This record gives sequence, C-alpha cells and structure tokens, in this order.
Amino acid sequence: MLKGVIAGKGQVFLCGTCMDARGLADTEMMAGARRSSMAELAAVTLAADKVLVF
Repeated sequence: MLKGVIAGKGQVFLCGTCMDARGLADTEMMAGARRSSMAELAAVTLAADKVLVF
C-alpha cells in the first residue's frame, strides 16, 4: 500500500521517536519513506486534505 502512495507522488513520513524506540535505523526504511519529527508530522497532518494511518 505504501508503494502505491509513493508511486502516486504521496509522502510517507516515519516518526523518528517511534523508530528509535523500536531500534529501527534509517537504512531499514523503504525507498521513498523518510524519518520525520513529531513537529513535522503535526504540521503535515494539519496541512493535509487526507491522512492515512496504518
């Protein structure tokens, strides 16, 4: 599903705090997804027309 979002020019932001808590490194992210901060996640959520949560 996320590959479809990225292919459709969508953005995939991953919570850096959540990644750290689970021991996930940036090198383990799928292509097109990127580490983000809580402040950036809040800003893009407020600006978005639609938000998908998995």
